[in-house]
Amino acid sequence: MIAHPAQLFGGGRFGRRLPRPGAGKVPVTVVTGFLGAGKTTLIRAALKHPYAANSVVIVNEFGEIGIDDVLIRTSTEEVLLIGNGCMCCAARHDLQRILRNLYAERETGAIPPFARVIVETSGLADPGPILQIFHADRTLADHYTLGGLVTVIDGVLASRAEAADAVWIEQVVQADSLILTKSDILGAEDAAVLTSRLAAINPQAPVIESEAARTDPALFLQQPVLPLQKADRDSHHGHEADYQSFVLRFEQPFDWALFTRAMDALVASRGEDILRVKGFVDVAGTAGPVVVNYVRHLASLPEELNAWPDADRATRLVFITRKLGRAKVAALFAGLLGLDD
Repeated sequence: MIAHPAQLFGGGRFGRRLPRPGAGKVPVTVVTGFLGAGKTTLIRAALKHPYAANSVVIVNEFGEIGIDDVLIRTSTEEVLLIGNGCMCCAARHDLQRILRNLYAERETGAIPPFARVIVETSGLADPGPILQIFHADRTLADHYTLGGLVTVIDGVLASRAEAADAVWIEQVVQADSLILTKSDILGAEDAAVLTSRLAAINPQAPVIESEAARTDPALFLQQPVLPLQKADRDSHHGHEADYQSFVLRFEQPFDWALFTRAMDALVASRGEDILRVKGFVDVAGTAGPVVVNYVRHLASLPEELNAWPDADRATRLVFITRKLGRAKVAALFAGLLGLDD
């Protein structure tokens, strides 16, 4: 359940007010994608760019994988220097332990300081459990912030992967941004069809061509404020009625206790079907929005920002769900809070 203000401390009602979500913490970008989509190629290219200097790469899978001409094996040596001020680790089992150890070694000077962490997942991994650790482990939450989930899409094999394995959909629907590879092989017409398909599955995530991402890794490594640029439209799409991405918008300020009551009730009853929830909440008595993030049953600590990023002060919540439609979620809020979205 989400923490209440009494559990927090600092200069604001929700702790120290922040200029942006996760300020002062190390951003972690999780790169996922189906087998052979091009995750390693994307990361290798990013590490050659000055923007990605002083990064740590965590390879969260078994086997061997090449990073910037260094062969990383799942061996006893967990951290290797790979040039450009970057490091790489092989995390076969315990990603939480690796992240804790990295931060401790950074603070003691045992390893060079790093500015960000990039986690490369297995091609067959549902990214949900990895996202959950940043909400479940409060020690990690003190030091790291989720900078975004990036899903790499093989343009040529996307339709085959979608038909063959439900994990592909999990990777797409939970993403903050989508990197499309092999679009030159795919052709302009087929690429447009695939881009439209991806937008139908996850309308909140921008689709970025891999060449643009390799040229400017900030396109996917830069921590987004929140994927709310598209939130003003009523996006309501599903994958065979199972997966949906939609936005709830409320014009009236919330009483925080009532808001947490509504979210707690939703999570308690349908937590496994709530893949992600993120957004700005207009809380009565606060100058800026309160940023909330949920992954299934788990919630991060709410963060109060110094000010709203624009003139729009409405509460905007982006839901990514499975077998849970917009109407049911809106009805729950309306019933408990007496509000209309």
